[in-house]
Amino acid sequence: MSGLSGQTVVLVGGSAGIGFETARLARAEGADVVLTGRDPGKLAQAAEAVGARGTAAFDATDPAAVASFFADLPGTVDHVLITAGGPHYGPLLEMTADDVRSALGGHIAVALEVARHAAPKMRPGGSLLLMGGTGGRRIGHGLGIVSAATAALPPFTAALALELAPVRVNLIAAGFVDTPLSATLLGDRLEERRAELRATLPIGRVVGPADVAALAVHLMTNTALTGATYDIDGGQQFVW
Repeated sequence: MSGLSGQTVVLVGGSAGIGFETARLARAEGADVVLTGRDPGKLAQAAEAVGARGTAAFDATDPAAVASFFADLPGTVDHVLITAGGPHYGPLLEMTADDVRSALGGHIAVALEVARHAAPKMRPGGSLLLMGGTGGRRIGHGLGIVSAATAALPPFTAALALELAPVRVNLIAAGFVDTPLSATLLGDRLEERRAELRATLPIGRVVGPADVAALAVHLMTNTALTGATYDIDGGQQFVW
């Protein structure tokens, strides 16, 4: 039997990119998948493409919407992957106090609300997967608050793993991944960045959503893994 056969995987931010590819791979491994996102149209298309059990359109930064989604979700949940949201780049001195609070605590706040409301429905040994990055580990012009936000996620993941046990919690730290979000962030510089990475990364190619999905499914199925951070950047952090 496949590793996720008969299990339910919830993808918070599952209509595109890493979330969508993880949904597709989880389905291939025998799981039922539920996709969430902000855009009902994109969700419907993604659900049809992967054969999802269901969808729910809401803003993952809205605590009431998160609570309502899990309260209404029938049955038990085995695994949850959160890919909603993205990094905030820009000079620190141009950020407002609200910008700083959102950039530093946005991912953590979403993860806490999801954990709070998903945990009562999750089976022992199930998993909650968070998304972070490796690029923010360095300090540099243009990164701004990203480095501080990146540094906060590994200890937060470890602490949450202790509180949620026996549900497991892990963090996927990705470098550049060729997703629609990356295309939006880079704009006209996308092809230049792809070429640069192909020429410099030790793996000789650009990391794609399917690569991250494979890691996510492994973390779901290997029940010895919790409280840890797993890098997937093709060696990007070693060739800056």
